[in-house]
Amino acid sequence: MASGMGVDEDSGETKGGMWELDQKLDQPMDEEAGRLRNMYREKTFSSLLLLRLAFQSLGVVYGDLGTSPLYVFYNTFPHGIDDTEDVIGALSLIIYSLTLIPLLKYVFIVCRANDNGQGGTFALYSLLCRHAKMKTIPNQHRTDEELTTYSRSTFHEHSFAAKTKRWLEAYPFRKTSLLILVVVGTCMLIGDGILTPAISVLSASGGIKVDHPKMSNDVVVVVAVIILVFLFSVQHYGTDRVGWLFAPIVLLWFLLVGGIGIYNIWKYDSSVLRAFSPVYIYRYFRRRKKDGWTSLGGIMLSITGTEALFADLAHFPVSAIQLAFTVIVFPCLLLTYTGQAAYLMQNKEHVVDAFYRSIPGMPCSLLT
Repeated sequence: MASGMGVDEDSGETKGGMWELDQKLDQPMDEEAGRLRNMYREKTFSSLLLLRLAFQSLGVVYGDLGTSPLYVFYNTFPHGIDDTEDVIGALSLIIYSLTLIPLLKYVFIVCRANDNGQGGTFALYSLLCRHAKMKTIPNQHRTDEELTTYSRSTFHEHSFAAKTKRWLEAYPFRKTSLLILVVVGTCMLIGDGILTPAISVLSASGGIKVDHPKMSNDVVVVVAVIILVFLFSVQHYGTDRVGWLFAPIVLLWFLLVGGIGIYNIWKYDSSVLRAFSPVYIYRYFRRRKKDGWTSLGGIMLSITGTEALFADLAHFPVSAIQLAFTVIVFPCLLLTYTGQAAYLMQNKEHVVDAFYRSIPGMPCSLLT
C-alpha cells in the first residue's frame, strides 16, 4: 500500500514536472504563432508605405506585361495587314483582353482569394483543402490552427460554397483530379516563367538592329543571353533590392511608351479610339473568318505576365498591386497599343517593327 502510494506520488510529481516542461516549451511557440498571425493579417498601410510598395512592385511584377507592346501587333498579323479596319478590330481585342483579365479578373477578384497574403496555385489549393476534406494535405488539425497562420471561415450549408464542398468530397477521383490540375497549372506557370522572359528580352534586344540593320541575328541572340544571365544572377539579392533597382527603369518605361502613344494618336489617326467599342471585335471576326481565330495567339501575348499579379502577392500586399496597375500600368498599356494602332493606320506595311518605327524622331533611313 505504502509502496503504491509512493509510486503514485512519484508519478504525480513526474506528471507535474512534464506539464510544466510542456508549458515552457509551448510558450515561445504560442508567442511565435501570435507574431505570425499579426504578420499575415490584413494590415492598414500608411499612404507613404503603400506608395513605396506600389513603386517597388513595378520593378518586380510588371516587367513582362510592360514589354508585350514590342511584339503583339507583329504576332497578330504575321503575314501583314490587308485592311486597316483589321487594326481597329485587333486593338479592340487587346483593350478588352487587358480590361477583362488583368484588371477585372486578377486585380479585383483573384488577388482577394489569397492565403494569408500568399498567392499562387498552391495557395488556392491550400484554401480548398482547409475548407474541404480533400485528404491530400492534412491541415485541419486543431494544433495547426494554434501554432500557425491557419484560419478557416464558415459558410451556410445551403450556399454555393457548401454545395461545391460536398461535390468535391463525394468521390475520391475528384480530389485526385483536382490535385493533378493543380500540379499541371503549376508546371504551366513555370513554363511561362521560362519562355516569356526569353521572348521579351529577345524582342527588346532586336531593337539594336534599328540602328544597325546589317547586324547579324546571332549578335542579337548573344546580347539577349547576356541580359538574361544578368537578370537571373541578381535574383538572390531579394525582392527589396531587385524592386528598388528595376522600379525606376520600369516606371520610366511605362511613362515613355504612354507618352509616345498619346503623341501617335494625335499625329496619325485619332479615329482609332473607336476601338473602345466592342462592336469592332464582332466585325473583325466576321471579316476574317479564315484566320481570325488564329490571330488570337498574338492577342494573348498582350496579357502575358498577368499571373505575376497573383503569384507575387507574397512580396507585396493586394492594395499595392492594385494601385500600381490601375494608376500606372493599365493606362500606359492602353495608350501605347492605341498609339501603335494609330501609326499602323497610315503605315500598315511597318507591322513587323511597329513599336520602333512609331517612336517620334526615329530617322527613316535607319528603318528602311
